Amino acid sequence: MSVSSAASDQTVCTPLPVLGRDVTVPLVTGGEVTYAALDYAASAPALQRVWDDVAAYAPYYGSVHRGAGYLSQLSTDLFENARNTVAEFLGCRPADQVVFTRSTTDSLNLLARVIPADCQVFVFETEHHASLLPWQDARVTYLDAPSTPQQAVRTLERALADRDPHGPALVCVTGASNVTGELWPVRELAAAAHAHGARIVLDAAQLAPHHPVSVTDLDVDWIAFSGHKLYAPFGSGVLAGRADWLQAAEPYLAGGGASRKVTRREDGGVAVEWHETAARHEAGSPNVIGAYAIASACKALTEAGWDSLVAREQHLVRAVREGLAEVPEVRILSLFGDDAPRVGVLSFVVEGWNSSHFAAALSAEYGIGVRDGLFCAHPLVRTLLGSDPQSQGECGAPEAAPGEKSLNAIRVSFGAGTPDEHVERFVAAVRELVRDGAKWRYRTEEGRCVPAV
Repeated sequence: MSVSSAASDQTVCTPLPVLGRDVTVPLVTGGEVTYAALDYAASAPALQRVWDDVAAYAPYYGSVHRGAGYLSQLSTDLFENARNTVAEFLGCRPADQVVFTRSTTDSLNLLARVIPADCQVFVFETEHHASLLPWQDARVTYLDAPSTPQQAVRTLERALADRDPHGPALVCVTGASNVTGELWPVRELAAAAHAHGARIVLDAAQLAPHHPVSVTDLDVDWIAFSGHKLYAPFGSGVLAGRADWLQAAEPYLAGGGASRKVTRREDGGVAVEWHETAARHEAGSPNVIGAYAIASACKALTEAGWDSLVAREQHLVRAVREGLAEVPEVRILSLFGDDAPRVGVLSFVVEGWNSSHFAAALSAEYGIGVRDGLFCAHPLVRTLLGSDPQSQGECGAPEAAPGEKSLNAIRVSFGAGTPDEHVERFVAAVRELVRDGAKWRYRTEEGRCVPAV
């Protein structure tokens, strides 16, 4: 089934222009082919609009908040306007703060540093490591993987009902799984959290690039996401939401920018007054270009129209799912069932294939980039594969050689910049590999399956 035929009954937008859309790569079998980037869940290609905006600003680059010169003033205005753009993109409340960070991981580690000392944290084992691991210094309750969205809500409600009602509590939950792409019942989980006096933070790294996300509409306390998944370059992220815990805690990093006033004490020490604004947790010279790039991406997605973006992506999702369903050896991984709503992220295994071997063949023989491994969500993938969820493994690395039992999976992911042809080529390549096998020999090198030379 082609994407074009699936979409024939509706008008949907064309792919948004992204960097690298015309890049060609060599094939081990000879010749070159246009690269099909189908690893958006790891890092989406930067939008051409974002890159052009950054390039136009680059000659005017200047120090932020620290200079009286024209370029410094221009850069300061651009940086703070970027903060306002992100706040609007996320539907923030008037009193919310937008803190620029390095990534979702950095955002959630920042929040983990500012939660009250006696806070109890609730997190499902299904989370990406960015939202599973930062809470090591808190009292953490890890919740088992649910089999339905309704069970997720019930599981959280039971756990919260058993907690000490007098202490602070925080729930951390993903908006869309980075493994299965399935949408989580965020609004219902937020209602359950607030009904039991807890707060909730949304890991929107995989949701924000695919769906509109609003602090107000979802009624969450914080949202975290990364620029490199939202069609902006690496090195920028956001934590947005309630200001009180952020203002009450010591700065995440101590240094210039976070401090409002520094004086010497009579005992010879140093006394510091910290900012109460977002600058409190943005010490050092900020990543102005990163913040501007995120704001540019937010504007581009909003102007493209979420209805059209979502509609087109869902056509791609259906094309991949229906295409893979025609290959009996392929099993798509899912927590909530085949009919569960999802974004453009799907993971699967192929009977008789090691996942690393299959992904290597897709790259080397077809010029298709996917990901294999445990996707920095080890407990979830192991649960989906039916292996021991306590087993250890290096993030993203395969654990079996070609031909052996695989404890990892293959992930295909796409988004606003994906052409129809890339999805159709992927489905055809899967069908051909399963039917005919690889055309090339492969070997294991430093834990990876690579073409033999």
